[in-house]
Amino acid sequence: MGGNVIHITSKADWDNRLATAKSEGKVCVVDFYAQWCGPCKMIAPHYEALSAEYPNAYFLKVDVDAVPAVAEVCQINSMPTFHVYKDGVKVGECVGASQEKLKALVAAHASKAA
Repeated sequence: MGGNVIHITSKADWDNRLATAKSEGKVCVVDFYAQWCGPCKMIAPHYEALSAEYPNAYFLKVDVDAVPAVAEVCQINSMPTFHVYKDGVKVGECVGASQEKLKALVAAHASKAA
């Protein structure tokens, strides 16, 4: 599929990625997931494919169990949850493994143009 999904490993990593995206004028699309979550595994290939379709956006993945500080700050209660950030501020969200909702969320905030 050849996407460009970045796995967040710490709160500092999260902060740096959002700051970089803000300075570059790019949006961040974030997949909050858990290893044990079946629906998360089902939608993962579609998230990866979207990252290839939208090269001007950062696509991040946050394992809520591995990086709980980020999940807490972002108030994640269900998985999968997808957020979109622009200029460091959350501008969109969808909860659940709906390919249609995820695609619409990304299309509403990210540009396909390279």
